Amino acid sequence: MKIGILSDTHTKTGRAKKVIDLLIENGAQYLIHAGDICEVEVLQYLAATKLPYIAVYGNNDAHMVEHHRKFNLVQEPHLFKIDDIKFKLMHLPYYLNPDDADIIIFGHTHMFECDFKADTLFINPGESCARNKPVSECVLLEINDDKYSVTSFNRALKTKMWNTQHMNFERLA
Repeated sequence: MKIGILSDTHTKTGRAKKVIDLLIENGAQYLIHAGDICEVEVLQYLAATKLPYIAVYGNNDAHMVEHHRKFNLVQEPHLFKIDDIKFKLMHLPYYLNPDDADIIIFGHTHMFECDFKADTLFINPGESCARNKPVSECVLLEINDDKYSVTSFNRALKTKMWNTQHMNFERLA
């Protein structure tokens, strides 16, 4: 299973679309947005992919509540499962207790982070909007029976090539 993860798109809908397209081109079967969506156009694009998706409210998304029922928007922390994997999704990194999830996804800091501790994978995909630094970022998570494979993508503004970084973590049963 491959899961595309993005966060902090803010008002940069063009960059958000490029990130979503990249994740789909690389085989994403599910999309997760870790908040600060800011523009309904991003939710419309997620829905138009026809892939299962989920998006959590960020601290800049209060105005998005009017779209709550039309899109798959959730409040943080949101616990859910895909197959047998327990996820915790949030924007603000306040609920990072690993006891209730196999994978914790968060945003807000605009910094890519990937760590495996206490048998839990923690992922912050960084910023898709390239607001705090001139780089757009996202993550593709591949889950296999025995490992998690994380590919971090980043692309400097005004370039077309995405750089990648790969990490593997043993998945404990």
